Amino acid sequence: MNKTELQALMATLKARFEAHPARHPALDWALVQQRIDQSPAAQKALAQMEASGGEPDVIQHDSASGQLLFADCAAESPTGRRSLCFDEQALAARKENKPAGSAQGMAAAMGVQLLDEEQYRHLQTLGAFDCKTSSWLATPDEMRHLGGALFGDRRYGRVFSYHNGVQSYYAARGFRAGLWV
Repeated sequence: MNKTELQALMATLKARFEAHPARHPALDWALVQQRIDQSPAAQKALAQMEASGGEPDVIQHDSASGQLLFADCAAESPTGRRSLCFDEQALAARKENKPAGSAQGMAAAMGVQLLDEEQYRHLQTLGAFDCKTSSWLATPDEMRHLGGALFGDRRYGRVFSYHNGVQSYYAARGFRAGLWV
């Protein structure tokens, strides 16, 4: 990423941060910028989150470590990350009508992780997300070994997490990325 692209990304992140103070109460942008400035890997990952429609913003601050959790705050599952099965193993196992990729594979390539159930539920306390779409969630190994994976959405004024086969994919299901910086 060149200097101009980084400046544009930082301006976008700062504007979003300032527009949504309830997502990160009592947190100062200077601290956020300092954390991002110290990590070229985070800069690259945040740029990819932004480019794929995620609208990343800080949703959590670990005061002990100083780390910040960025998550996709787009109203619906990011458009550039939909129609994916759960992981590479599921993708390889599909014989017909293969999707373009997998949620875990794309997340790894971006340098991010899928939100887990706790992070997803926390995100949902900050706004109404996935009212028309759904998002794959990090899944416990024991469930994945049985062929299932978790996804979440908001319907009927409630947040749900549910299961699906790892090989399934839907035009309205993507994934929300999380990045600790």
